[in-house]
Formats: sequence, C-alpha cells, structure tokens
Amino acid sequence: MFSGIIADVGIIECTEDRDGGLTLSIITRALGMEDVRLGDSIAVNGVCLTVVKIEGNRFSVNVSRETLNCTVGLIKGVRVNLEKALRLADRLDGHLVSGHVDGVGEVVEFTDLQESRKLGVRVPQSLAKYIAVKGSITLNGVSLTVNQVEGNVFNVNLIPYTLEVTTLNELRAGDKVNVEIDLIARYVERIMQARG
Repeated sequence: MFSGIIADVGIIECTEDRDGGLTLSIITRALGMEDVRLGDSIAVNGVCLTVVKIEGNRFSVNVSRETLNCTVGLIKGVRVNLEKALRLADRLDGHLVSGHVDGVGEVVEFTDLQESRKLGVRVPQSLAKYIAVKGSITLNGVSLTVNQVEGNVFNVNLIPYTLEVTTLNELRAGDKVNVEIDLIARYVERIMQARG
C-alpha cells in the first residue's frame, strides 16, 4: 500500500528480457535505500513492483508481461516517480493507493494557469464511472484531487511543488499515463453488485 506522495524521481537505467517480462534496473538519488530489503515493494510510476536486487542506490524489479500490457512508461531511459510502501505508523498525506494500475489514460490538455497547471486526462469509458469531483485519482503514482469531470475526461490542478518533485511536469498532450482509481470506489461498486 502506498500514499501517492512521491519520494524521488529515478531513472530506468536498463531493461533486460525475462521470460516474456522484463527486469528493470532503476537508479535513485533520494529514495533512501538503507531500509529497503529484497522482497519489499516500491511503486514505480504507480506500479507496485517487488525489489529483487539492491546495489547501493540502484535496485532491480521484475515486471510480468501482464503488467507491461496494462501500463506505460516502464522503458529504458525514462524518468519515473518512486515511492516505498507505507508502514502502519506512516502519515497518510495522499490517499490509499494499491499500486495496481486500472488502465492507461491520455493527456488531452496541459494548460498554464500561472499559479498552477491544469491537466486534463481522457480515460477508458469503463473507468469514468469511478471518477468523481473532489475524489482522489492516481496518475503515474501521484495522488491528486479531481477538479472537474465531463464524460470520460477529468481535470486536476498541479501546484508548483508537485510539478517540481514528480515527472508530471514533463507531460504533453497525447502522452499516456498510468491511472489508478480510488480504491474505495472499487469496493463500493462490488458491494452494490452483491446487493443486486
């Protein structure tokens, strides 16, 4: 479980084919690897991945073909948002994020509002019903608040701090992003289905 508060921006230094999937080697400047152990989870651009190797400020993770099929941004040379898994005693500054990407969205707008930037994202129609104004959404691992929803397009505002400490400042119209809907929305839907 994660909070969507990014601890560092790393770089995927290399990728290696592995049984249909990939092994990614990621270098980090400020994530703080001293308390990370083999088997720990780290969110990489919003994708929960298991650490299989640690060398100083580098760590490796395995990515299955299934994960590669439903995510974007896990390729060599790409800068990625990083967050270690929460401990029960940690503050929850963002919202509950599982690291299980629900789909890929497309940036349709990235407008400068002077004090912030407005980011518009189109999601698959199947995800649109889970997105609500003032609700939470995760884009490339970053916890954000939804400001507007029209059909399957929603907008969020990015403050200067978020733009400075994540990769969201690099987005342009047409770019793809990993989207995770609010965890609670999934369970509410399941409960409603069970009630008939």
